[in-house]
Amino acid sequence: MDCCIFVMEKREFLFYKNYFREFYLTQSEQVKQKIGWTLEVLVDLERIPEKYLKHLTSSKGLYELRVQSGKNAIRIFCFFDQNDLVICHGFQKKTQKTPKQEIARAEKIKKEYYEKNGRSHIARVP
Repeated sequence: MDCCIFVMEKREFLFYKNYFREFYLTQSEQVKQKIGWTLEVLVDLERIPEKYLKHLTSSKGLYELRVQSGKNAIRIFCFFDQNDLVICHGFQKKTQKTPKQEIARAEKIKKEYYEKNGRSHIARVP
């Protein structure tokens, strides 16, 4: 009997500069653990459920990583570079709608990333 094994390239996270780190260090241990757990889940999944990663329809290629820890709704902006997920920055969501200034900040970080790396578009979105 012939057997086929499908091996998929694992997704990696690129934490661009210190934007995310600055946010992460201000979080409680419980929130840090939940962020870590969510990131680990995303590494292995071929298709990421919207529960964890949602495309921002008002943007070109920006996503929000969604972390829920108790009553804390944490959002971490990111975008794809090939199969890798580039992590921008995070914030604690306090309203139903994502604040425009947070989206603008993520867009600025994404633009900076691509200018630095010699790219002007997202090569692949899974």
